[in-house]
Amino acid sequence: MVNVKELFSLEGQTALVTGGTRGIGQAMAIALAEAGADILLVQRNTSNQSTKQEIEKLGRKATIYTADLSSPESVSALLPKILKDGYRIHVLLNCGGIQKRHPAHQFPDDDWQSVLQVNLTSVFTLCRDVGAHMLQQNTDLAPNATRRGSIINIASLLSFQGGFTVPAYAASKGGVAQLTKALSNEWASKGINVNAIAPGYIATEMNTALMQDEKRAKSILERIPAGRWGSPEDFKGAVLWLASAASAYVSGEIVTVDGGWMGR
Repeated sequence: MVNVKELFSLEGQTALVTGGTRGIGQAMAIALAEAGADILLVQRNTSNQSTKQEIEKLGRKATIYTADLSSPESVSALLPKILKDGYRIHVLLNCGGIQKRHPAHQFPDDDWQSVLQVNLTSVFTLCRDVGAHMLQQNTDLAPNATRRGSIINIASLLSFQGGFTVPAYAASKGGVAQLTKALSNEWASKGINVNAIAPGYIATEMNTALMQDEKRAKSILERIPAGRWGSPEDFKGAVLWLASAASAYVSGEIVTVDGGWMGR
């Protein structure tokens, strides 16, 4: 019988992470490193070194690969570069995302396309390419690994609800939830678990506009049973659970981390 510490260990594994330079993505990337994983960080450029430095302080390896999630060509070119360098990916964490706010009747085509490309299409491209890579692997490639790989997408409360003035974001995050389930249906039997985490209202840069809207911020806080906005640190346990062997029989799930919001 495997003990609990071994279930949650990522020793000997490598995780590919998008959106890891700040906020929730940064906290998740560091959590995976704290559990023993080496991290491949996908960033637009190399100017932000903070996550890389925090991971290296833990004694883990961190490598930055540059790619622009808004460019289909750039996303498609990413995995070949990584595989050429000899990496084997055990965990894929798709955390990169953008937000555009406009009244629906005035929503520009360009903003619609950019949100869908970054939040949904790039997620599919990386899931497809990394999934194909994982399917070629044996299941005994790392200590404590009981499967070929784990894919974790970042969904949203707007995977379930519509929101206001964010039709593209809601559409993209609804798509992420359904993509997660569709891929799980094909790959769970082949040793690849595919799940998503749906953050609630979190005090990050993406929600600055909401937090500065006194009326909206007050109404949001009043509905959260936990009585507070979430923080990036609230996601470390959930991502480690889904990345590790502790969740070996969990696939196709959208795990809400929302202080109880969806239970209201």
